[in-house]
Formats: sequence, structure tokens, C-alpha cells
Amino acid sequence: MSVTHTEVTPGTAELDPCGLPEHPDCGIRDVLDRVGDKWSVLVIVELAGGPRRFRQLQRAIEGISQRMLTLTVRRLERDGLVTRTVYPTVPAQVDYRLTETGASLTHLVKALADWSLDHRESIADARRAYDAAHPDSEIR
Repeated sequence: MSVTHTEVTPGTAELDPCGLPEHPDCGIRDVLDRVGDKWSVLVIVELAGGPRRFRQLQRAIEGISQRMLTLTVRRLERDGLVTRTVYPTVPAQVDYRLTETGASLTHLVKALADWSLDHRESIADARRAYDAAHPDSEIR
């Protein structure tokens, strides 16, 4: 076993989050795929500050394309995390805001962002060490 691997003994890691052996992820994967998506997290972070119009979101989230932002807010709306309000103006004005469920995610996203900031140097160091030890690795 390499130094980067650890042995897991029975009972030390719970892989069955809901106690149903026939459904080990219990739908968790589907939810985590959404809220763990890079763009979804950034939209949630931005909307935590209050309602935003589409262009405000696009300007605030560096690197996101119009198409990707459209898909992201639609998915978040479908999942009940974001509401889209269309105002009857010409041209129509649209804003996005977090639902109560979406707002309940903000403390978790903030905790993840704080953790990322606190550990970015150690992760960068670990990556450099891994890359030096595995120069032919396709992981980068």
C-alpha cells in the first residue's frame, strides 16, 4: 500500500448513507451533482446577496457563458433552489432569487468556501508532490 493510501477497517467508513443496501446513494448523488456543480455553487453564492438580474449574474461570475448560466439557473429553478420572476415591462425584466431551500444552502456553501481558502496551500503542495512523484500521470 502506498503512503497516499489508507486502509479502511470495517465500521470506520459508512458508505451506505441511508441504510438501504439496494439503494446505497438514496438519491443523494442526484442532489450532490446539482449543488456540487461549479456553476451552481457560484450562482448560489451570488444570489445569497439578494436578487439578481441575468446580466448581473453573468458579470459577477467570471468565465460563465450565457448558455451555461441559462442552463444553470434553469436547473436550480427546476430543483426548487431558485425562483425566476418575470416583470411585465418592455423589454421584460427577469430576476432570480434563492428560495427558502436555496437560502438554507448558503451557510454550507460558505463553510465549503472557507474550508477551501483555509486549505488551498496544503492542497497545492499535495498536488505538486503528487505530480513530482507521478510525472506521467494523466491527472491534472
